[in-house]
Amino acid sequence: MDALTLAKKPKSSDIAIDNVALRYGTGDNAVLALDGISFHVVPNEFCVIVGPSGCGKSSLLYLIAGLEERTGGMISVGGKPVTEPGPDRGMVFQAYTLFPWLTVAQNVEYGPKRKGMPAAERTAIVEHFLQEVGLAKFANHYPSQLSGGMKQRVAIARALANDPQVLLMDEPFGALDSQTRHSMQKLLLRIWDHSKKTVLFVTHDIDEAILLADRVLVMSGRPGQIKKEIRVGFSRPRSMDLVMEPNFIAMKREILELLKNDEDDEH
Repeated sequence: MDALTLAKKPKSSDIAIDNVALRYGTGDNAVLALDGISFHVVPNEFCVIVGPSGCGKSSLLYLIAGLEERTGGMISVGGKPVTEPGPDRGMVFQAYTLFPWLTVAQNVEYGPKRKGMPAAERTAIVEHFLQEVGLAKFANHYPSQLSGGMKQRVAIARALANDPQVLLMDEPFGALDSQTRHSMQKLLLRIWDHSKKTVLFVTHDIDEAILLADRVLVMSGRPGQIKKEIRVGFSRPRSMDLVMEPNFIAMKREILELLKNDEDDEH
């Protein structure tokens, strides 16, 4: 089985969140970060979460990844309850979480190697995903030799090389300049179209949310709750010129109003 076939294997890849709560601390110091979060991301959907700072967007991704323990409710991926981290979920962070002592190729190979995959299969997978992200010529470079955008491309390739059912992305382009960010958005949409992964993506950028998403979930301030679900009906592939369209501007205004009203409620 070649790397491309591996990436396109059909899998049950939905994300089900049912009445999830997260509380930090105890007694008078307790903080309710998330309360009554419920939604369902269907297989192959690109779902984006936006919300005010501190509303628990990133915490929710960490719960789905199994990196934090929820206080209440249920989370399942592919019909299986989430109790710990697992290879069925790939995570891409805002920070470039590459291993600095490994080359680009070795970083991408890390997951398949830990799985015990034969060397020939690992090589095919690494070559495929480095080609996908346009870094085939940088296979033997180290992270310190790469730009921010290139590092994030490696991080995406590394996550996909492990063949996860879902891809969880926490502000992955937040630290990039505008031009690089747009380039990365187009790259991500192309890879998503090829790989048919289920994506749950967190961002503060409303333009980015609408450009990428099939559906935008708007969260309220703490305790974080799903305030509204907005279906994004624009056809794909999407051009960056979409941001000038009246329907795009109207959707952006709606999301801004939801976030503004939430801020007003806190004062």
